Amino acid sequence: MNQVEALQAALAGEHAAMYGVGVAGGKLNGARFQEATETFARHRDNRDHLSALLVAAGETPVAAEPAYDLPQAVTNAATATALVLVIERRIAAVYGDLVEAAEQPAVRAWAIESLLGTATSQLTWGGAPIAFPGA
Repeated sequence: MNQVEALQAALAGEHAAMYGVGVAGGKLNGARFQEATETFARHRDNRDHLSALLVAAGETPVAAEPAYDLPQAVTNAATATALVLVIERRIAAVYGDLVEAAEQPAVRAWAIESLLGTATSQLTWGGAPIAFPGA
């Protein structure tokens, strides 16, 4: 996978993440709703950054799908929380791929920061620390 392919994959992942976190947020309230709002904002910022990187490279950023199949039903706060954790684990793997494929130091550094952000978010959503998030 080259850098452009990895950027497109990360962007597609961010589109899916925003969709899923948005669905999950509808079943949360209080502090968990605020955490979902912050998670959504991080994914939106990452989406925008990835799009800008692709445009700067002369590429057309991959578009979001109208809807995404969720890996599980979201019926209450517990299933919503579990969904966000799954999303964060999946996007961490995508950022791990981007770290590996990055050809420019600035892109690699940003991908590492994004990977660390998803690792931290996994802890927020009930995940356990792992040695190499995304691996």
